[in-house]
Amino acid sequence: MNFDPSEEQRLFAASIERFVARDYTFEARRRIVASHDGYSRDAWAAFAELGLIGVAIPAEYGGLGGGAVDLTTVMEAVGEALIVEPILARANGARFVARAGTAEQKNSLLPAIAEGKLTMAFAHSERGARYDLAHVTSRARKTAAGFAIDGEKRVVLHGPCARMLVVSARIAGDETGPQAIGLFLVNTDEPGVSLASSRTLDELRAADISFADVRVPADAQLGEVANALSVIEEVVDYATALVCSEAVGAIRFANSATLDYLKTRTQFGVPIGSFQALQHRMVDMVIEYEQAKSMASLACAAVDAETDPARRKRIVSAAKIRVADACKHVSQESIQLHGGMGMSDELKISHTFRRLTMIAQQFGDADHHLERLASLR
Repeated sequence: MNFDPSEEQRLFAASIERFVARDYTFEARRRIVASHDGYSRDAWAAFAELGLIGVAIPAEYGGLGGGAVDLTTVMEAVGEALIVEPILARANGARFVARAGTAEQKNSLLPAIAEGKLTMAFAHSERGARYDLAHVTSRARKTAAGFAIDGEKRVVLHGPCARMLVVSARIAGDETGPQAIGLFLVNTDEPGVSLASSRTLDELRAADISFADVRVPADAQLGEVANALSVIEEVVDYATALVCSEAVGAIRFANSATLDYLKTRTQFGVPIGSFQALQHRMVDMVIEYEQAKSMASLACAAVDAETDPARRKRIVSAAKIRVADACKHVSQESIQLHGGMGMSDELKISHTFRRLTMIAQQFGDADHHLERLASLR
């Protein structure tokens, strides 16, 4: 299988790199992070104009008709520049609609997502669930006009940026069973929805979201109850593959910044990069990058083309294990080789360390995916 980017993918990546170099420098990012919203509406509009937001949306709905493989270069650019706009949340929302939505839902939502007019987030994680996707305590009870939702979702990434949520809620059954989980489209301004915003370690915006007797119409349900958990698992695997590609971009920057530092920092009258022990450590970091890139590419190919859920899960878990280990190794080595200044807020490498640390945990850490991989053999 050829994992080299196509000409179109290279040109797309180059356009993103030009935008980042011109308008999304590290200093610009720091201002965005410190702003009230925590993301830039101007940058979001620029990403939409570049076509970045519609890459994986079907062409008949205004997108480019690509898949996770086509998003690889995009997510690498996101990781390298530490972009904080809700690109992954939008990709997840579009994936839910494309996979489970009715024709009416697709026609009304996907074009708006592709144009950057509609931002979405996936409200699923709950207190005590950790990485168990079947752990859903929020409830959706049927009403004469549709459903009423009650419950609380924790640390919904990009929740404060979203106009619409994909919410998981249990229609019947116990709190951890795989059956009777429903997916619902809920506007964040609906009566009964309340958000408590926060900033994560890696400077993204998140929210704890409460639902108190939130009334939604029957056509707000997304997909069939019988298939909801399998759709959730598929979308989370898709997001995991994309975040692995994001890690590749962040690792590439960490390696480049560390190498530059080793070439310029002097000790005993010579660059410290001339010391053989540090050269060996730098080589290990490059090896981690190459292995992570290969596994991220394999995971993206699997979520695009693999029809066997068990095989898809095995590949994605194997990729996340390797990428999580690479995130830990490279982030820690880059800081140590920079010395104490590596943790200063003024250097981008310290922010890259934070993002890589969070990616290692996002959608399941290495231990979780080792357990999942073992259970699927």
